Amino acid sequence: MNTFGRNFRVTLFGESHGPAIGVVIDGLAAGIALCEADFEADLARRRAGAMGTTQRTEEDKPEFLSGLYRGHTTGAPLTIIFRNCNARPEDYTNHTIPRPGHADWVAAQKYEGYNDPRGGGHFSGRLTLALVAAGVVAKKMVGNIKIEARISQLGGSNEASEWDAIIQQASSEGDSVGGIVECRAEGVSVGVGEPFFDSLESYISHLLFAIPGVRGVEFGDGFGAAAMRGSEHNDPIVAPDGTTAKNGAGGINGGLSNGNPIVVRVAFKPTSSIARPQQTLNPTTGEIATLSTVGRHDVCIALRGAVVVEAAVAIALADLVG
Repeated sequence: MNTFGRNFRVTLFGESHGPAIGVVIDGLAAGIALCEADFEADLARRRAGAMGTTQRTEEDKPEFLSGLYRGHTTGAPLTIIFRNCNARPEDYTNHTIPRPGHADWVAAQKYEGYNDPRGGGHFSGRLTLALVAAGVVAKKMVGNIKIEARISQLGGSNEASEWDAIIQQASSEGDSVGGIVECRAEGVSVGVGEPFFDSLESYISHLLFAIPGVRGVEFGDGFGAAAMRGSEHNDPIVAPDGTTAKNGAGGINGGLSNGNPIVVRVAFKPTSSIARPQQTLNPTTGEIATLSTVGRHDVCIALRGAVVVEAAVAIALADLVG
């Protein structure tokens, strides 16, 4: 399904090289002030053009088709679209050979070849634009909760001073690199979430794993906790409001927020579409072929991923507390 949420429902639609992509948001109260300018800061953070990002530049201007009147939500579903004005579907004329690491092959199997293969179609990272738009609206629903995400690692390096060189080297070799984004949500009250199946971690993770290219999610000490002792990982409570001396749990205990900042890190894989020649199966001939992906692709999808992670966390929290 392409819909998430119970109270704040988000539906994504469109394809990378189709006429438009967009989002429908249901469950909004009437009277929320909203205009095009509200989206500009976050859309700009996702926009291409910087070193290491795709050469496909789109205006990414939101068009409101429903749910907005005189600058306020009406209570009806809010529909926002973004026109694809710089698509180059001719780059994907040789789409019979699936790109290693991409959804090309599995999508063709699931939809029996009827899927749109151009640029990944509905599986494309282009759809994260609609997710960011939903995140802008979600942030208006979560009150005083402050949500911020940033790149914390790129190409295996934690040193931001090294990132440009890493990107340049990968680009010159026709290759790609991955990265890690850390997101913090401050001001979440105690008790948000449910035990077990709707734990706050699982709810947030559900959205994060919907982002194309995400390969791992961890909260607080994350996988590092497996190498710790309990005395190292436990968070001593030091104040009546639940404030802890450290935050190894990432702000969540028993599936419920504990009042400390929610801290989550997201691992993005290296971009699958690379110019470097790769060996892969040609399903038409049944033989192994050499594929060098053409088109315009990010060297590192994490470069534009921070605002997408931020949006996903905001959407999850809006559905739970909005």
